[in-house]
Amino acid sequence: MTNPQALAVLEKYWGYHAFRSLQEDIIDSVLAGNDTLALLPTGGGKSICFQVPALMMDGLCLVISPLIALMRDQVDQLKKRGIPAAAIYSGMTKREIDILLDNAAHGAYKFLYLSPERLKTELFQERVKKMDLSLLAIDEAHCISQWGYDFRPPYLEIAEFRENYPEVICIALTATATEEVRLDIQEKLNFEDGKVYQKSFARDNLSYSVRNVENKEDKLLEILNKIPGSSVVYAQNRRTTQDLALMLQRKGLSADFYHAGLSQEERNTKQSAWIENKTRIVVATNAFGMGIDKPDVRTVIHWEVPDNLEAYYQEAGRAGRDENKAFAVALYHSSDFTDMNKRLEMAHPEADYLKRLYQSLANYFKIAIGSGEFMSYDFDIKAFSQHFQLEVYEVFQGVKILEQEGFIQLNEQFYRPSGLHIKIDFKALYSFEIANEKFEKLIKAVLRLYGGELYQQVVFINEHEIGKFADLNAKQVQTQLAYLAKEGIVDYTPKTDTPQITFLHERYDASKLPLNIKRLNERKALKKKKLETVQKYLTNDKLCRTLSLLAYFGEDKDEVCGVCDICLANKGKNNSASLEELIIKELEKEVLTYKALSDRILKFSKEEVISKLREMDEQGTIAFDGDLVGLLE
Repeated sequence: MTNPQALAVLEKYWGYHAFRSLQEDIIDSVLAGNDTLALLPTGGGKSICFQVPALMMDGLCLVISPLIALMRDQVDQLKKRGIPAAAIYSGMTKREIDILLDNAAHGAYKFLYLSPERLKTELFQERVKKMDLSLLAIDEAHCISQWGYDFRPPYLEIAEFRENYPEVICIALTATATEEVRLDIQEKLNFEDGKVYQKSFARDNLSYSVRNVENKEDKLLEILNKIPGSSVVYAQNRRTTQDLALMLQRKGLSADFYHAGLSQEERNTKQSAWIENKTRIVVATNAFGMGIDKPDVRTVIHWEVPDNLEAYYQEAGRAGRDENKAFAVALYHSSDFTDMNKRLEMAHPEADYLKRLYQSLANYFKIAIGSGEFMSYDFDIKAFSQHFQLEVYEVFQGVKILEQEGFIQLNEQFYRPSGLHIKIDFKALYSFEIANEKFEKLIKAVLRLYGGELYQQVVFINEHEIGKFADLNAKQVQTQLAYLAKEGIVDYTPKTDTPQITFLHERYDASKLPLNIKRLNERKALKKKKLETVQKYLTNDKLCRTLSLLAYFGEDKDEVCGVCDICLANKGKNNSASLEELIIKELEKEVLTYKALSDRILKFSKEEVISKLREMDEQGTIAFDGDLVGLLE
């Protein structure tokens, strides 16, 4: 039964006149006060499931998310709809966080996004006591499970947080979770009589295919030339994305590349061109696609397959969100398996290496033991590796392990616009403006563009836009704002567009770094098992691809999809057998010309009948006498 209040909220803020499958059931469960686990595939509308009920409840919705890009995207989307929202993430200054938490405590926001690491900070724990919490939403909830593909220890802190706020309802959301992970999520979040809602992982409009090929370039071109429309090609590293995009351009195709090493301006330009169909094909690392709502993607092609089926399913699922026919194609060569196993070994360095790497990071950023908690630093991995004479790939993998263990956080896609907050009140600012005429144009431009919100919180600004109104260039705007900050008039943080690394704890003595060796070994064993599952999926030539994926995610279904490469191959075999049976049935009645025979068998084309007759002639089932065809005894 439709919930009229929920539907009214959906129509008011999103303009939709109906919920998607399961969304309303999940919303009703939350509104009824149930802890709820929602499993919706990529593009299934997970955010609606907590945003709508939160808007119907009094108080603040606290959203836990591991990904800065998704946090900021959702906050931007909410603000565009007139819904007050904010996010705390690495790279923000302590002053900015302080202002934001103060505003949240005073009811300025409906949604507050933050990473799980922030839950246990003293600053947050003190301020959250003053917040009127109504709902706790855990996004990417598979991260809480050690059996998941992206386990993050800080997610385990959520259960402790819940103990302090037992009256706050919890909703956990994820796109991919095996049965083992689903049970683990509920246990780790202390669900009591929780409700679980799972939409089928099957996608009727999406055809999964695997191609074992010697020449991937030829097959890639064949697919893109055969299937028109927007496409994403996923590759494992940045160099490959550039090489493939250049190759496609040389072949006359509209293509570009995308990876985390590009500047924010470049990423935005490339992404916008693709979304607006000015660029047809984007060759990208897995940094591309998260939070991007583009429904008309016709093909997602994996040049190399990820090392787990969860990531593959999510990436492949970005095709065909408009529910029209779409294709997910994985390309592989037998040598890929050797490469994947090598990457697995390199991705799990020994404990001694991890301790040396941690020590090197501390030395590089000059962080003393016992200091540095939640301090962020620009991180040029190449410069760092050269400084300590280390291999870049090994450093990257080591940093990822340290991140998974909760010691640091790496943000490869970090982009933070310039932030501005006016520290003094309106009267004091006006007095300063009168006494310092050279800043008049700048102050008026800033207030005209960004308004009174500047007095309450840090606002992201654009120096170029300010310069247009103040008749200044961007550099002059930066210089004047820096001076105002020095004088205590404003808080001003210039933009940054480089990868950042954040120390999540006070710096440890590297020799005593509390690595969980047992967990590290278990994670490696789990990843090896997942890699073997990927290999099994790729080499399978009998079971329907969709059924294979559904079985992995614990969904019991017998009906084949009918559109994957295996179903189509089986259909061809069955059709061939069916055609042979029809031919024999007609020839048992009388000898016929092959033309008369093809006229009688209307289900198949003339070409198919002739091709089958030649095959049967070679097998000795029939014989030709001129134009006549007859059965052999």
